[in-house]
Amino acid sequence: MFASSELGIDLGTMNVRLFSQTKGLLFDEPAAIAYNRQADKLMAIGQKAKQMIGKAPAHVEVTYPLRNGVIADFDQAKALLQQVFKQSSRQLGLSFKKPSIVMSVPFHATSVERRSFYEIAKHCGAKHIHFIEEPVAAAIGADLPVGEPVANVIVHLGAGKTEAAIISFGGVVACQSLRIGGNQLDEDIMQYVRQRYNLLIGEQTAEQVKIEIGSAPGTSLTQPMTIHGRDFVTGFLKAVSLDPAEVQQAIKESLLQIAEAIRSVLEECPAELSGDIIDRGIVLTGGGALLHGIEQWLSATLHVPVHVAPNPAEAVAIGTGKALQAIPKRLSTAL
Repeated sequence: MFASSELGIDLGTMNVRLFSQTKGLLFDEPAAIAYNRQADKLMAIGQKAKQMIGKAPAHVEVTYPLRNGVIADFDQAKALLQQVFKQSSRQLGLSFKKPSIVMSVPFHATSVERRSFYEIAKHCGAKHIHFIEEPVAAAIGADLPVGEPVANVIVHLGAGKTEAAIISFGGVVACQSLRIGGNQLDEDIMQYVRQRYNLLIGEQTAEQVKIEIGSAPGTSLTQPMTIHGRDFVTGFLKAVSLDPAEVQQAIKESLLQIAEAIRSVLEECPAELSGDIIDRGIVLTGGGALLHGIEQWLSATLHVPVHVAPNPAEAVAIGTGKALQAIPKRLSTAL
């Protein structure tokens, strides 16, 4: 069996991560699943499935079972998690036996949405299932002192959503959730390129643009990037040189909405904790924390220090793996 009977799961909109406190990160790949509808069989998950997007035949369906942090397709999410368990077990050369699972869920997840996570974990063979709110898991993964009577402000910039929370004494004092994340920034880029250059590009191209030359306002990147797509007027293939300033403008509105959500959380902060925020600032987690200049821009916009967690993309997964020892009182079994 696994060396540790306790496993942490971050089943996110775009990535799925499996974490063991004794073995570390066991699985970290895109939460994509490729299904052959003709043969009625699963073809691939993770990175292999993601590489098929926009390239596979019509009978091969490539999807992400989660949307905005919650399960959109139960059967596909179940198949995805089952394969994650199998691959992780095979990779370690160990047989899989019923573990105790700590699974992160959005802070504002409904009881129905939590039930879906619970049922999927049960179908995959989990013996005990505990939930931990995603902002709390991110804070633990970022090594913040969540159990102490101080304000820990965590902003998780995920693919499908952004969650900004103030945590103290192991609990969430205030939280704002916004269905804007990395996926929306990709969509903003696709829309800008379509309107400005009559060019159709795919999701993966937009994501690569965001990673390479995407930036927060005030950041001065200068190296342009050449992208390829199809002219939706002529139908011909063409290349366009995209300037970082254009990308910055394309995603600016979404970033402003994220900043406003964070500001709303700070306004809810109790007076006794406000001094901690001024001293300790805000910690960013999630893939969005890697956007060029996001740290400096948010600090200047919100007038508080902003820091990026040591492993921002993995913070939630790491936090779930540590959760049982860190704050057992905040964990809850489903329904």
